[in-house]
Amino acid sequence: MLAQALVPAAVGKAIDAGIIARDQRALLWWGGAVVALGTIQAGAGILRDRAALTTRLGAAYRTAQLIARQAARLGATLPKRVAKGEIVNAGVADIGRLGEALAEAARGSGAIVAIAVVAAILLHTSWELGLVVLLGVPLMVGTVSLLIRPLHRRQRRLREQQAELTGRAVDIVSGLRVLRGIGGEEVFADRYRADSQRVRAAGVEVARVEALLEGAKVLLPGLLTTVVVWLGAHYVSSGRMGPGQLVAFYGYAVFLVDPLRRLTTAAGRLTQGHVAARRITAFLALRPEFALRPEFALGAALGTAAPAPYDGPYGGPVPYEGPASDDGPVPYEGPAPLADPASGLIVAPGRFTAVACASPADTATLAARLGRYTDSAVTLGDTPLGDLPPDAIRRRILVADNDDRLFAGPLREELRGRGSDAELERAVDAACARDIAEALPDGLDDLVAESGRNFSGGQQQRLRLVRALMADPEVLILVEPTSAVDAHTEARIARGVSDLRAGRTTLVFTTSPVVLDRADHVVYVQGAKAVAQGSHGDLLADVRYRSVVAREESA
Repeated sequence: MLAQALVPAAVGKAIDAGIIARDQRALLWWGGAVVALGTIQAGAGILRDRAALTTRLGAAYRTAQLIARQAARLGATLPKRVAKGEIVNAGVADIGRLGEALAEAARGSGAIVAIAVVAAILLHTSWELGLVVLLGVPLMVGTVSLLIRPLHRRQRRLREQQAELTGRAVDIVSGLRVLRGIGGEEVFADRYRADSQRVRAAGVEVARVEALLEGAKVLLPGLLTTVVVWLGAHYVSSGRMGPGQLVAFYGYAVFLVDPLRRLTTAAGRLTQGHVAARRITAFLALRPEFALRPEFALGAALGTAAPAPYDGPYGGPVPYEGPASDDGPVPYEGPAPLADPASGLIVAPGRFTAVACASPADTATLAARLGRYTDSAVTLGDTPLGDLPPDAIRRRILVADNDDRLFAGPLREELRGRGSDAELERAVDAACARDIAEALPDGLDDLVAESGRNFSGGQQQRLRLVRALMADPEVLILVEPTSAVDAHTEARIARGVSDLRAGRTTLVFTTSPVVLDRADHVVYVQGAKAVAQGSHGDLLADVRYRSVVAREESA
């Protein structure tokens, strides 16, 4: 911008000192200066655009990384604190606006330098014209700022409504099958249509202010150019200024249109970026429901895994003090029990345990505690889960429920993970999902649509079970894994999971008599407390248990 600002001065000198004075050497000298300035301008312009693009993309992608890392760090806290549409908007729209703001900041700063240099030259040549520029530029900026404040306010309102509308759209798409089943499509379509019209109206309000801002970008610099050229022509006619200087002043007046427009554009972009940055920083400021130990938090921040003293099958058995004998505690070498002191639930290692809860709320509460998705005193062996790094907990304890999603891509890659094809075949049979694979044109090599929309609810449930079995964790916790299948399929799944997970710790939250009968040990939970335990047959004598699993109205 500085080189471009000096071009009119060099042109004016070439006219006055070269053409009018008929000095060929001066003409060549100042003509060469114009060429040199043009070369510098072209080279610097290329570098500036490359730097601006790098800044824009770098800011956008780095912010996207921060958003993804924050989403992973929040974990189970995320859906409780932030709407889905808010995350989608932050990861798509806001990062783009933030990158554009930083890119325009570079061009805007160059515009400020150019305006300052031109004003200095004009003051040196003619203080009257320089004063016009010095007063005109702040006046234009002030006029534009009057439009930026309402633009900022309306953009923020539009951004909030867009997030709400996106969230509603995500909810409708994810529950479309249910809506069709209950005939609620039209109701939700009407609600979405009404919300969409409100967003459109807010967008029109933003567009009105943006139109005024765009008009000001053309009108105000044009008025300044007109004043500068008129005064310059008056000075030439009175002999106070040469023709070359008039050409230079006209060049400055025309040139100032570009930096002034860049300045107003940068102001608008920075306004949008500020709105986006406030939303992003608000999201990044969220904290999980419970704090990590300092050393684990530091490892997560640095992207390094903190050393795990207990790493189960990945690093050796977990020490567990078993029943005491005359010689003291007997060390247990192998998988450790998972215990929740608050409820009294103890999941024995290496067994197939089923938990029947009196209410779905108890199921959600216990699953969240055992998986360390909420703060609790749950222990694995003698080690509180709070003393283990989150990565170690996620490797050793897997909680699989019906809210888990299937990702788009090849079905085989989605289910297999790090396992082999032979292990995948066994898991498919255990989850009674062979018919799903055989019905696909390419079998397990077929593609999964986004969120598994090309599968029914029951098919998705069985495919999620296959994926959980392939993860092969030390402790597998399944939440109602057979709620969407028929009784015959349910019995086959219960038998298949029990056989495949033989010798490993498996916990199933269910009220299905078929699954409960297959379990090695059954625990009945009421009011988030384990109130009875034993085999399924023994617990049927308990009227509370029987009323839940047998659906006895009289009980």
